[in-house]
Amino acid sequence: MTRSFFAKNPSVLWFLACLGLFTCVVTLMAEATGTGLISTSFVKTLGKTLCLCLIAIAMDVVWGYCGILSLGHFAFFGIGGYAVGMWLMYARTEVIVTESMAAQVVPPSPQELSDAIATQIFGVVGASEFPPIWAFAHSLPMQLLMVVLVPGLLALVFGWLAFRSRVTGVYLSILTQAMTLALSLYLFQNDSGLRGNNGLSGLQNIPGFESTPQSVVSMAFFWASAVALALGYVLFAFVTSGKMGSVIRAIRDDETRVRFLGYHVESYKLFVFTLTAVVAGIAGALYYPQAGIINPAEIAPIASIYLAVWVAIGGRGRLYGAVLGTVFVTLASSWFTGGGAPDIDLGVYTIQWTDWWLVLLGLSFVAVTLFAPQGLGGLVDKFARKS
Repeated sequence: MTRSFFAKNPSVLWFLACLGLFTCVVTLMAEATGTGLISTSFVKTLGKTLCLCLIAIAMDVVWGYCGILSLGHFAFFGIGGYAVGMWLMYARTEVIVTESMAAQVVPPSPQELSDAIATQIFGVVGASEFPPIWAFAHSLPMQLLMVVLVPGLLALVFGWLAFRSRVTGVYLSILTQAMTLALSLYLFQNDSGLRGNNGLSGLQNIPGFESTPQSVVSMAFFWASAVALALGYVLFAFVTSGKMGSVIRAIRDDETRVRFLGYHVESYKLFVFTLTAVVAGIAGALYYPQAGIINPAEIAPIASIYLAVWVAIGGRGRLYGAVLGTVFVTLASSWFTGGGAPDIDLGVYTIQWTDWWLVLLGLSFVAVTLFAPQGLGGLVDKFARKS
């Protein structure tokens, strides 16, 4: 059965081989494990890019294969980040508070310790008590469960309500965007329980590894991101192949005919929507400890629009296309906005790429739509056929 799957999907083996080679090269060139030619900050950038590739292939499955243009999948990504970030911030603050109170003559009670931790975390928003949503923040297993459970349940409930009402097309896209906007606006409030606009910070400081250099921690997250991307790619390749893949693509092409043939279209769409939301949450849980901070702006509707642009540039309906588009756009963004691209002096005006990057991205999207509708993945297909 395994041989049959890989025989029918040779691109999976090619992708895993390329990802494995890429991971080995970075490992050999990183500061912590190799020659030091790649800086720790760039290793973090690469690790975050792998996480973005994971959510991009999830977006490609829900949009490119199933035809659901979701403009809210970055919300699930952010929820995963918040879930793991709560434990990271709690555990790190607990260490700091415990050390500061250790010199007291009378040891603090568990309640006093808890109050001190809450004050340290929420003092920035004028609060001194843990909100109910922080009930399991002290438990890593529970918060890891929330990484999967909360995005999955939100997607399940939202999808069930939307799909049973047979909302499709642009109306469904607007609903997903409205869901993301509502969540983002709620998180901006100081009484949301997640520190409002301040968000959660210091997530790069992993409890129990305070003495471990960031170069080593960044490599560990890079490897974890690479493994997650590999597993996610195989999972979605399996979902989009065989009978299920045929039904999903048929729903994208002609939903009414698929329903007429006796398939329960809503169940297939709900499965795809929920599964991709769960994977997006896992990607977010790996991304934000490498970013070091998460705030409501990270899950604003524009982030999900960027995600759709990545997939469109890479080529919808091709898992490797979503990866290519994400890698191309994110690394180009880091170069143009990070000072790597030199400014262009036109005499009367100087083009500064930090200001013009989004314009360039928009033009690239238009160009791909007009001249290469199959995206970068389509170019790879043409090259493969010629070979």
